[in-house]
Amino acid sequence: MLRKIRLLLLPLAILIVGCSSKPSTPFTIDYEKYTLDNGLEVILHKDRSDPIVGVAIQYHVGSNREVPGRTGFAHLFEHMLFQESQHVGQDQFFKKIQNAGGTLNGGTNKDGTVYFEVVPKNALEMVLWLESDRMGWLLPTVTQAAFENQQEVVQNEKRQRVDNRPYGHNNYAVIKNLYPADHPYNWTTIGELEDLQNATLKDVRDFYERWYGSNNATLVIAGDINEGQVKKLVEKYFGEIQHGPTVLDPEPQPVTLASTKKVFHEDNFAKSPRLSMVYPTVHQRHTDAPALELLGQLLGDGKKAPLYKIIVEEDKLAPSVASYSRPQEIAGTFNITVTAFSTTNLTDVETAIFTALEKFERDDFTESDLERLKAKYETGFYHSISSALGKGFQLAYYNEYYGSPDAITKDLQSILEVTMDDVKQVYNEYVKGQNYVLTSFVPKGETDLVAAGSELFPIEEEQIVENVEKSAGAGELEVAEISSVFDRSVEPEQGPQPNLNAPMVWRHDYPGNVSLFGANHDELPLINFGIRIRGGMLLDAPDKIGVANLISDMMMEGTVSKTPVELEEAIDALASSISMFTSKETIRMEVTCLKRNFDATLALVEEILFEPRWDEKEFRRIKAETIEGINRRAAIPSTIASNVFNRLNYGDHILANATMGTEASVAIIELEDLKNYYEANFSADLATVSIVGDIRRSDAVKAFKGLAERWETKDVFFPEYALPEPSSEAQIYFVDVPGAKQSEIRIGYLSMAYTNPDYYPATVMNMKLGGSFSSDINLTLREEKGYTYGARSRFSGSRSPGLFIASSGVRSNTTEESVHIFKDIMTDYRKPIAEEDLEFTKNMMLKSNARRFETLGALRGMLNNIATYGLPFDYIRNREKIVRDMTVERHNQLAQEYVRPTEMIYLIVGDGATQYEGLKSLGYGDPIMLDNSGNPVQ
Repeated sequence: MLRKIRLLLLPLAILIVGCSSKPSTPFTIDYEKYTLDNGLEVILHKDRSDPIVGVAIQYHVGSNREVPGRTGFAHLFEHMLFQESQHVGQDQFFKKIQNAGGTLNGGTNKDGTVYFEVVPKNALEMVLWLESDRMGWLLPTVTQAAFENQQEVVQNEKRQRVDNRPYGHNNYAVIKNLYPADHPYNWTTIGELEDLQNATLKDVRDFYERWYGSNNATLVIAGDINEGQVKKLVEKYFGEIQHGPTVLDPEPQPVTLASTKKVFHEDNFAKSPRLSMVYPTVHQRHTDAPALELLGQLLGDGKKAPLYKIIVEEDKLAPSVASYSRPQEIAGTFNITVTAFSTTNLTDVETAIFTALEKFERDDFTESDLERLKAKYETGFYHSISSALGKGFQLAYYNEYYGSPDAITKDLQSILEVTMDDVKQVYNEYVKGQNYVLTSFVPKGETDLVAAGSELFPIEEEQIVENVEKSAGAGELEVAEISSVFDRSVEPEQGPQPNLNAPMVWRHDYPGNVSLFGANHDELPLINFGIRIRGGMLLDAPDKIGVANLISDMMMEGTVSKTPVELEEAIDALASSISMFTSKETIRMEVTCLKRNFDATLALVEEILFEPRWDEKEFRRIKAETIEGINRRAAIPSTIASNVFNRLNYGDHILANATMGTEASVAIIELEDLKNYYEANFSADLATVSIVGDIRRSDAVKAFKGLAERWETKDVFFPEYALPEPSSEAQIYFVDVPGAKQSEIRIGYLSMAYTNPDYYPATVMNMKLGGSFSSDINLTLREEKGYTYGARSRFSGSRSPGLFIASSGVRSNTTEESVHIFKDIMTDYRKPIAEEDLEFTKNMMLKSNARRFETLGALRGMLNNIATYGLPFDYIRNREKIVRDMTVERHNQLAQEYVRPTEMIYLIVGDGATQYEGLKSLGYGDPIMLDNSGNPVQ
């Protein structure tokens, strides 16, 4: 049955000082929904802003469909559906989409699995061919070999995201203590390692047949489409798929706790203790869910929030605090998380939380507090639908979990209708006096920091053992091929490639040297702009690295006329976002606002820029928080690898440093250092402004006139630092992280600046080596070997010379072989590339331009490149010519010049006891042992 419904999104209008109460023009999403005979629900949305199409398939199967002893299957199939199907060869899903200029991925959570593609519109039929083949013709390719390969990839994902990082096991500890053993939320989405190892091929196939039927999914196609033609294609490719077993939506299964449970774990990677307090609440469709969402923000979001006031500001127990509601399909939680300072006892944190809750009850909150939080939802909502894919995700999600895309408006409206009494009611029902699960994750050997009354929670850590290659083929089951009414082995032809839809870029130069760059993008009532000031860490004194980083934090802490709280409230009242960041070469401000609040938001930006508060109290807090952050990062293997690799390559150059600085450098910084940096280096001639969104050039030029006139030009001195001489021989280094489940590998050397004429051609050359999922490095280490969750290589230049770097996090017991694979692949890559591989690279890079300018962020990125590097407005077209003109000979010349593995630095961060000795086989001598800061150790 066909039907068309207009989705009317009525923007929030709030009467708050400084915020326009005039609502935006109502925004509509037209969509058409119908159902095929096999139960597949199809939603079409036409959007002609760019010549691209987003396709999303939401399967109503997540880890909550699994059973104890057979967990991790949903997440496993997220991976297996990318491998091959009956008519699509091994690893061809990624390759075909990328060859068409598209992108793709998937994701699994407790409640569902989603797959998506974004492609130029001429490749839509190919996407439908691919998606339908893995929906209806996957089973014959679910072999024992494929199953075992993806087991390894999944296990590497767990090592990377859970085992090898601080607090990675916290979620596991929470759910095991919150949910009964037979509750579908009692296990993690990634599953139990033992369950996957014990699963048979029949178990896995049975799971697929039970849950991945057409009647348990929603297909959304959004973008520049012809609905009539698309319906015919959907019927052709999906219509003959057989209806799967009947699937009912799972019923809510809320949980209650008979008593409070407190557990602790000694974390191998944590430098600071973390407390998590979790209350059981309600599922996502429950009428109390909206009020719980706002309760989380009222308690912990912002400087007025009671948790922040007590824990961060008054008791100084932690640099930050988070509280949030997390409703899911069948149950929900209310969470409070505090990662404390390194010496903080978590008993004090628990006490402070209850003090904050008492403050919440005693001091109450105001109507304007609640309305400010609601105002953020409008901006956030527009961001969620700012792309064809974003619209597709929203339409698919609400259709699958709420029964109709119309639920988007109802869900948003339910937030806007929450009253103060609603918030108080859910607080009293779900938090006040209720039992909870509390976890204390403390650094190894520091159990004195554990919250009082906690018991040890056993977490089985994976042991590092010698790698043994599995013999493929054991346990195979024969499955006959599945028939089709037409020959599906024939890939659909793609129509003419859509033209590059480059936006019109403009520039305006104000007297005083401030430059404004802009482009129009008026689909949504949003404006995004940014201010970049050249300098950043480059202008720090060498003994006080971290000043520039502290400045971008401090300037958001109030103005001359506004306290930090007042500034935060003023920004929130406009439903705007203003933030500042420091990089190695710039300080930048990023701003997003509703069109109707642009002028008021810009006024706040000017106030922040020209009237900083320089509050001594806030400076002391931020300085302590920065030192804490530095120490925490010092325990993360991937961060150690990046920082040490920088130091090895840049030597004594200032770029060898991390932007945050070190504990020692930040400790000696005073507020006066920040003021001096600001007065000396915030110069108009170093500033560029870029703006995109629903605004005309004339209006933008007029709006920024006042800012340009206020900004002074100064004589800024940029110190010159000598770069180290390049080495003609390779050298291998090792940083020991005892017990690491993965080894972080970094290989490369100092290369060239972004402005070097060879930079972009070399980036093209690198694509087949390590610049995409289908690259030689990734396909070998991830897909063929199963040693990693991902491997890559890239050039990272800016105004200054950057690095060529090849990197991955690999299973610990494959470290030696993985390093050899990197070396061998790079050595082979110095030989001429095959014509078909070069053609693949060209297609991937040229065709992807069709989706290059879809979002505000993408447009801003283009403008930033133009402004920062002095590129012509049409530099994208110039780069297209570089790609088209690339020959095998030129490609080989670039590889010979910029990929020289016998001259590279090889850095491995991992378990020294098991991995150090094997690396001697690389042939570059004994690895030099370094500490976490890159200093040699005996």
